[in-house]
Amino acid sequence: MAFFLQMLVTGIVVGSVYALVALGFVLIYKSSDAINFAQGEFLLIGTYVCLTLVASYNVPFIAALLLALAFSALLGWSVEKVVLRPFIGKPVISMIMATIGLSSVLAGIVHIIWGHETRVYPPVFSEKPLQFGEVIIAPVYAWSFVIVMIWLIIFTLFFKYSRFGIAMRATADDQQAALSMGISVKTIFAIAWAIAAIVSAVGGVLLGNINGVNSSLSLIGLKVLPVAILGGLDSIPGAIIGGILIGIIESMTGGYLDPLVGGGLKEVIPFVILVIILMVKPYGLFGKKEIERV
Repeated sequence: MAFFLQMLVTGIVVGSVYALVALGFVLIYKSSDAINFAQGEFLLIGTYVCLTLVASYNVPFIAALLLALAFSALLGWSVEKVVLRPFIGKPVISMIMATIGLSSVLAGIVHIIWGHETRVYPPVFSEKPLQFGEVIIAPVYAWSFVIVMIWLIIFTLFFKYSRFGIAMRATADDQQAALSMGISVKTIFAIAWAIAAIVSAVGGVLLGNINGVNSSLSLIGLKVLPVAILGGLDSIPGAIIGGILIGIIESMTGGYLDPLVGGGLKEVIPFVILVIILMVKPYGLFGKKEIERV
């Protein structure tokens, strides 16, 4: 039972980070009907910027995180305005292919600047483990969960009550109606990309504190895609629930099944779930079904 609870807690923590990163997929899909395959590179760049400020320039972690988030927001905003805005009104596949090319370009820039070696953050959180009964939790896991929950609450309130959040919801529902109400759809697109870059950076910094930072961290962007599809690509609550579910399933698979098959199943299971979901429920658990009449 203690081992089960340990795997469950680990899955919930990692899954909550997945949920935060998946929020970026959902925002961009809701605003433009496109999937951003450069999400992992946004995550990687934000993580490296924060690490460089902390490790090389001795900037306090909180200040470095805020600067990294500001840089990520500017990066997301700039990418939308310079690279992706010309694709507005074009077939969605054109924008998707542009994000694939953007992913390769950003990955190349990361390799040129930071190389391939694994780097670690200086100790940011306490190293004294927390014990709840038979369950032992590393402080970095506990703080990661708390930080993710705070960010998810902030974004929930932002989308529900803020002027820009309401405008984003209106644009996601009907772009033509939003334009008729005086909402700048281009501005909303730029904000969506900026927020997507921010949530990716937060997730990357937390995962970097847990596992270290190298170029393979960008693969989290691809791993999180099943999370977004499981919850529903247009559902923010679905991204949260999907992230935690995938995190728990991945953790349990690593704890119970990997020893039986020699390892590796933990990395594959999210994509197995992706295939099953697409076969059984193509719109995800909370996705909106679209019915077209011909």
